[in-house]
Amino acid sequence: MSTPTPSNALPSKDRLRLWLRLLKLTRGIDAHLREKLRVEFATTLPRFDMLAALSRHPDGLKMSQLSGVLRVSNGNVTGIADRLAEEGLVERVPVPGDRRAMVLRLTRRGKTEFARQAQAHEAWIDTMLADVSAEDARYMAGKLAAIAAAAETKENAHAQ
Repeated sequence: MSTPTPSNALPSKDRLRLWLRLLKLTRGIDAHLREKLRVEFATTLPRFDMLAALSRHPDGLKMSQLSGVLRVSNGNVTGIADRLAEEGLVERVPVPGDRRAMVLRLTRRGKTEFARQAQAHEAWIDTMLADVSAEDARYMAGKLAAIAAAAETKENAHAQ
């Protein structure tokens, strides 16, 4: 899996090159997914992401929790939630004991629609990454998870 590097190359240059390749790849995949969602489902990636997050939390999430899961502002979540609710894909449920809080969760129709979109989404990704073996995909996913965890640990240490 490792590629030889010239002996005179600085490790920092190799890491920079890796970052640039990852960035180019993710931007290309992101653009492709956005276009496919727009054309085939008349939806957007942020809407898909919200449905995906809610599908992983069947009891629903408070708006603030949802914005944390999605790593976006409450304002972004509210606008998307409003439109999804108007379409009958999500519902707002009052939180007992907290008159101001609402939990957002998928409706039956939302679950069905998300399942359709998720199946297509997985197929698109599978096609785009078809040249990567399952073994290599698992290896790279593991390495990237380890890199992300190390970066988060460093970030948390610097924040304290």
